[in-house]
Amino acid sequence: MSDRRKFLQQGFFAGSALLASGKIPFTPKVKKNDPVVISTWDFGIEANAEAWKLLSNGRRAVDAVEAGVKITEADPGNSSVGFGGMPDRDGKVTLDACIMDEYYNCGAVMFLEDILHPISVARLVMEKTPHVMLAGKGALQFALENGFSKTKLLTPESEKAWKEWLKTSKYEPVINIENLSNDKKQPPMPGGPDNHDTIGMIALDSNGNLGGACTTSGMAFKLHGRIGDSPIIGAGLYVDNEIGAVTATGVGEEVVRIVGAHLVTELMRQGYSPKEACRQAVNRIIKRNPEKAKTIQVGFIALDKEGNYGAYALQKGFTYAVKTRNIEKLFTSESVY
Repeated sequence: MSDRRKFLQQGFFAGSALLASGKIPFTPKVKKNDPVVISTWDFGIEANAEAWKLLSNGRRAVDAVEAGVKITEADPGNSSVGFGGMPDRDGKVTLDACIMDEYYNCGAVMFLEDILHPISVARLVMEKTPHVMLAGKGALQFALENGFSKTKLLTPESEKAWKEWLKTSKYEPVINIENLSNDKKQPPMPGGPDNHDTIGMIALDSNGNLGGACTTSGMAFKLHGRIGDSPIIGAGLYVDNEIGAVTATGVGEEVVRIVGAHLVTELMRQGYSPKEACRQAVNRIIKRNPEKAKTIQVGFIALDKEGNYGAYALQKGFTYAVKTRNIEKLFTSESVY
């Protein structure tokens, strides 16, 4: 066999192996140096629009994601983020949020009460303290000392749902699982059936830098003091300006167990596309607990340094919003089940 034929065959088999592994070259979804912002769920459309106002004017990705998720935090019709969020089983609305910029700076707050925009408090933690995380009364004290004012976050609609829940006090953290039988679905909550538990937003700005934010009021009727993945850097959010940015949504305990956002980032570092990296992380959750994985929802979205993006989820029904110069669209993620 000639050397040329051997070379071509070797190239063919190497390419086949890359295709099978998901580590394949891919064409950027946006032009070089064009901004892009991606966020979780249907309400990401409105949040992206706000973020785009900054991205289109040359602002940093971290500025854009903060502005974007604040729209969702202030929406009383959203029962899973900020104002109007579902309370814990003691009737308290407690908030978690984190933010990360292109320089690996990060800040987070958790178990924070009475503050409308926890994402902005998280940013101040990042910029004004030597710490990464503040919690509970300490986070509230820090917020008040830095000009934030208290806001009652429990709306009449959320309070009514909580009081109805108290009649049975049955805790079933099942989210957006359309393929379960009706008797296993959660009862309707304020905001409609497409209202979920987190907004995570990641963005690439015109300077080629990344940023991300994640904010939530957590699982409805959780134990007082419960913290999920959303405010944990590396679990609910991670930004590596050399590689990409990732955020998660769904049952946070399972995301924490695999350090999900960091895992997806490292898979992209190894050469996986954003979508395939998300799929690999979802499969890791299934491997850890196959039976439980069939009854919960977890989804990831990822954005790489070149503007490629992708998502994957455990269950069908996970949506994510994308905004670029030429695209403003809601996508439905592929899923395992």
